[in-house]
Amino acid sequence: MSRPDFSPWRLNVAPMLDWTDRHCRYFHRLLSNHTRLYTEMVTTGALRHGDLRRHLRFHDEEHPVALQLGGSEPQELAFAARLGQEWGYDEINLNCGCPSERVQRGAFGACLMAEPALVADGVKAMVDVVDIPVTVKHRIGIDRIENYGFVRDFVGQVSEAGCRVFIVHARNAWLQGLSPKENREIPPLRYEMVYQLKRDFPHLTICLNGGVTSNEQIATHLQHVDGVMVGREAYHNPWLLAGWDETFFGEASSTLTPDAVEAAMVAYMAREAVDDDCPWYPIARHMLGLRHGQRGARKWRQVWSDHHLKPLPPAEVHQKALEGLRGASESLNVDQIGHFPTPDGRTML
Repeated sequence: MSRPDFSPWRLNVAPMLDWTDRHCRYFHRLLSNHTRLYTEMVTTGALRHGDLRRHLRFHDEEHPVALQLGGSEPQELAFAARLGQEWGYDEINLNCGCPSERVQRGAFGACLMAEPALVADGVKAMVDVVDIPVTVKHRIGIDRIENYGFVRDFVGQVSEAGCRVFIVHARNAWLQGLSPKENREIPPLRYEMVYQLKRDFPHLTICLNGGVTSNEQIATHLQHVDGVMVGREAYHNPWLLAGWDETFFGEASSTLTPDAVEAAMVAYMAREAVDDDCPWYPIARHMLGLRHGQRGARKWRQVWSDHHLKPLPPAEVHQKALEGLRGASESLNVDQIGHFPTPDGRTML
């Protein structure tokens, strides 16, 4: 759990559909003890009519971990929130930020920002049935609504229903004309609006999300808000997380290495194969960024991504990946030794 002298929401990995499943969260927990992790969005309908175990199971090691819900009907949200608490989650988070057309057709996500009273009713319904925090993740605006008063009033009304934590993606969500990917890139980032929310609501926990790619940026934002949520950078460059406990939670310097994390994931793959009949490759895909920037990383990724190796046990694939990593690295070293430039710009041994 987070240290008591820091907000539990100081550092967070964003909920990302098709990415932050339980295998990804287990991997991220190996890298940081204190970072708060979030599930993919789970709709209230899926929990009402679907396979609860498939949607809600997680590993004890994942704590602190939050369940993100997609929905708008207060009774259904209350039902889903109660399930989340029963299954052991540390937080229930309501998605008011996803702009995809599919989510809009379900009448939830970013379009809910236009209905703060409905969001407040949903939050109150959840707060009334659970003892864990109910939080909201949202944008600073929707479509061409760019005035600060819009998001200020949204936060004010929803907070009156019992929400004390707001995770704010510092971009507008355009509900028409942009894909979800474009909605993460085209609307401009306006961090000052998130900072202003903290100044206007000092009693609330305000976390900033959007466009964060470095520890330097995190440190800057933490001068203005209570927490930072990192999304795709945490997924594609997961080793970034490995320094967070020391840098942002005051822990002792870590001796963790990529080799140790990879070995732990291979052991996890073997356990999942026995316990859940889960093959290794849907697990391995989450750690392909582990050696980002390391010599030989491309060859290492190719091995873990090779569909021809699927029949092999993960330990054998692991050895092949390490051989590829070392072989590519040694090849680079050999190629760089003994090459000297000539006056005309050529190289010679």
